[in-house]
Amino acid sequence: MQEMQKNKHINNIKEKSMHVVFLIAACMSVVSVVLICVFLFANGLPAIGKIGVFDFLLGQTWKPSNDIYGILPMILGSIYVTAGAIIIGVPLGVLCAVYLARFCPKPIYKILKPGIELMAGIPSVVYGFFGMVVIVPLVRNLFGGSGSSMLTASILLGIMILPTIIGISESALRAVPDSYYEGALALGACHERSVFFTVLPAAKSGIMAGIVLGIGRAIGETMAVIMVAGSQPRMPDGLLKGVRTLTSNIVIEMGYAADLHREALIATAVVLFVFILLINCLFSIIKRRSKQ
Repeated sequence: MQEMQKNKHINNIKEKSMHVVFLIAACMSVVSVVLICVFLFANGLPAIGKIGVFDFLLGQTWKPSNDIYGILPMILGSIYVTAGAIIIGVPLGVLCAVYLARFCPKPIYKILKPGIELMAGIPSVVYGFFGMVVIVPLVRNLFGGSGSSMLTASILLGIMILPTIIGISESALRAVPDSYYEGALALGACHERSVFFTVLPAAKSGIMAGIVLGIGRAIGETMAVIMVAGSQPRMPDGLLKGVRTLTSNIVIEMGYAADLHREALIATAVVLFVFILLINCLFSIIKRRSKQ
């Protein structure tokens, strides 16, 4: 009896210890996010105040040598490149997830699934080299221009976000109860109609989560975009012209920036951070309304 009580006491101590460990881990995550926010806003907001909010956000010229810091070209470049990646990557990703979850034979699935997971682990710089060697010459030969353009960056980012969208969308589709699919079949629908008109709408929230994460990766991607987008700090002037995104602007110039120039780059990071927050808030609103 005493031995059982002793073991129970030890187990209680272990449980409480693990609760403390988990609590500390959770608090560390929150503290890390808070510290990042404090650093960005403490260093970025004064620069925006010195430059001027409208001059900074709506200015069309970026010339640090002349103390001119307008990031509108980079904002539009990020939006356009991300929108292109969404147009290319989302339909392919969702349809691929539907195929893997409901149509793919097991022998083919065993080949496709590891390949898609491997894509998620490929470094950005490798995607960038692939874009330089394959996509840039292809775009140049098909459409003209230098090949390093908004279109090239959109295609490359559309490929890069596929693993995220496919993985989460497939999990969401597999989580839909079989009764939905079987009920559609019982009502006379064929296999394809049952999947696309019953299972797919039921997995909408999970698919949206995958799309939002894909958008987050696309808008935050740096190295691959630098290598294929042309990195020209000017207003976007067509799909076949070079652009510079917010992330590219920070990485390219942070190495030699000083004083107000450095603060302006940190302020650029603040704008990017706000974009990510807005995307996440929008997703939360959409998810809440879909549940209602």
